[in-house]
Amino acid sequence: MQFLFTLCGLVAVGFVLLITGYLVVSGLPAIREIGLFPFLFGKTWAAGQGQYGILPLILTSLYGTAGAIVIGVPVGFFTAVFLAKVAPKKAADLIRPAVSLLAGIPSVVYGLVGMCVLVPALREWFRLPAGDSLLAAVIVLAVMILPSIISLSETALEAVPKEYEEASLALGATKLETYFRVSVPAAGSGIAAAVVLGIGRAIGEAMAIMMVAGNVANMPALTRSVRFLTTGISIELNYSQDGSLQRQALFSIGLVLFLFIMLINGLLNLVLKKKRE
Repeated sequence: MQFLFTLCGLVAVGFVLLITGYLVVSGLPAIREIGLFPFLFGKTWAAGQGQYGILPLILTSLYGTAGAIVIGVPVGFFTAVFLAKVAPKKAADLIRPAVSLLAGIPSVVYGLVGMCVLVPALREWFRLPAGDSLLAAVIVLAVMILPSIISLSETALEAVPKEYEEASLALGATKLETYFRVSVPAAGSGIAAAVVLGIGRAIGEAMAIMMVAGNVANMPALTRSVRFLTTGISIELNYSQDGSLQRQALFSIGLVLFLFIMLINGLLNLVLKKKRE
């Protein structure tokens, strides 16, 4: 069994190294030809004109992910606290299947509902020529990350030893103070892991965002059509020619996206490590 577990771990690490190596080998030629700074900080992406600046895509992905986290994390966190500590059994039994159902809905369904319901509503509310925008993408992403945050945070809260809460109550703290000053800090690592998964889901989503964001490589603004890093790859990969600079630039976008996710995970793990110490 030890050999089997070791083999499984090595296979997982091997896949990560394989993906990393493939992205580096496929993406670096375009960065060398275009130039690192023109590629990362150029404001125009127009493959037909030989312009490959991805700054609008980077900023859109960052703003969209940040907006989704700002909306989704508080809603998911308080829902998890409610389910784990406050909700009556009947209410919790009704809400948990709904959360599980949200987790099982395909991305394309989120995008379809957003395109048919959310986008027209935003167009009417804000009197926009087109409702597909960064705001629509943020709202869709916020809903999509809720199941991960709620489920993992609830599991972490329920794993806190009951003795912690009993001791807090015995010292005179109210139930609400106990939940937020004892249970939540004790479950901090699990809640942080939920946020990490939410960030990964938000920054890596493509299909749903493609249907509601507008897919125009503009500098980001809430009511403007935008293009994310993921959608930039998805839209152009099908008609880019093998070996062309455009195809190599798309792999470079994938490399940048991969590095972003690794950087975010590394920073959050560093914060958690310092907190534990």
